[in-house]
Amino acid sequence: MPASATKSLRVAVLADSDTRWKWGALTARRLTPADAEVRLDGYLLRGRATPTARQLQEVGVQADSLREVTGVEFLRAMTEDTEDRYDILVLALVGGSVQAMLHGLRAAWGSGRRPVVVTGYVGVVYEKLTDGLLLRHGADLVLANSRHDADRFRGVYEGVGADASAVTEVALPFLDGTPYTGAHEPFTVVFAAQPSVPDNRRDRTYLLDRLIRHARGHPEREVLLKLRSKPGEHTTHIEELPYQKLVQGKDLPDNLRLVYGHMGEVLDRTDLLVTVSSTAALEALHRRIPTVVLTDLGVREVLGNHHFTGSGCLASWDQLDAGHRPEADEEWVARQGVAAGGPPSGGGVYATAFDIARERIAKLLDRPGGLPPLNPYYTPETAPGYLPGILARHHLGPDGAPLPGAPAADRAPGPVRQIVRRAARGAYRHGVQRVAPVIRRMGEL
Repeated sequence: MPASATKSLRVAVLADSDTRWKWGALTARRLTPADAEVRLDGYLLRGRATPTARQLQEVGVQADSLREVTGVEFLRAMTEDTEDRYDILVLALVGGSVQAMLHGLRAAWGSGRRPVVVTGYVGVVYEKLTDGLLLRHGADLVLANSRHDADRFRGVYEGVGADASAVTEVALPFLDGTPYTGAHEPFTVVFAAQPSVPDNRRDRTYLLDRLIRHARGHPEREVLLKLRSKPGEHTTHIEELPYQKLVQGKDLPDNLRLVYGHMGEVLDRTDLLVTVSSTAALEALHRRIPTVVLTDLGVREVLGNHHFTGSGCLASWDQLDAGHRPEADEEWVARQGVAAGGPPSGGGVYATAFDIARERIAKLLDRPGGLPPLNPYYTPETAPGYLPGILARHHLGPDGAPLPGAPAADRAPGPVRQIVRRAARGAYRHGVQRVAPVIRRMGEL
């Protein structure tokens, strides 16, 4: 990278939820040299999970600019004829949206100068591995959060005959914070809730009841139910049965509280982290906080807790009630890219986890003649029955060009459009959280 480029870099992040914005923005920071002057522009893809102002504030990652866009609006922003084009673009999106943007950008950019395009995953990859990876193929860098993931990613690409050179091992960008040094006063147990795991009322009620029982059985402990979002808000996954509603009418002990806020701040006072399969487990393990991945509902792929086999963290509520304190397997933890080779904050392998990615980006930016056109594995020839539908959801044709009539406003929405949009989003969420479960229950009669 030229000396001038290290002093000034423009980076764009396109995200479709609060958690992906957090991952994308923090990844962008880690991908740029520490001594660079970086301008970070954020774009929020309009959809069911577009984060609210409260969610963005809770994430706590600041950008120089931030605006909500449709896919077509974003493509237009990426092709505006300005002197200051972006150097790096991070696509922090669900797989189908990544694929659509790759094709849309390929059509828009052609063979002209373009930024380095980066994508990846926000946390544990425990389902739809092949599908999700192939939808991300075509980016210059496909980030893997651990050695374990990097090996799997390359295996998938090579297995279908796709170029695997984009796979780049890094780490989750939000593993940080004060290392755990011993019990707090009072001893604090945190249950990290997930919006879609488990996905039914019976199992979620069971977990809630067991949390309540644990609090009653250990009145000397502080027990926290850490929630991801408030009712009406969406995160990466749809939450049809939020714990805030399941807890209504239950007699809660005084030492049990529901909390929101930044996970890092909650972990600052945590002595035992309990979850089914949340990425919060990796954050806790990175700090050396005792961590339990529950087995009460089985160790199953649908729950994602199968990812933690071999970790030493699998346990049940009965064991926790009896005083069990798990000890994580060091080899497993290191292979997952957490607490690797040193203390969780500063030094060790984690401190240099993004070095290779930064070096690759520097070489790509210095490439004579610029970068070649984006080249996804899926094309109208390789996936004629799959790709067109993915592109159409973002108002793009099979060639990646915007379809006639695609929404692409030239200006920010006026007050009336904003009110209508908020109402429509609220109606959708009401349908997901209230109407859809009722219809399903009726169908089971």
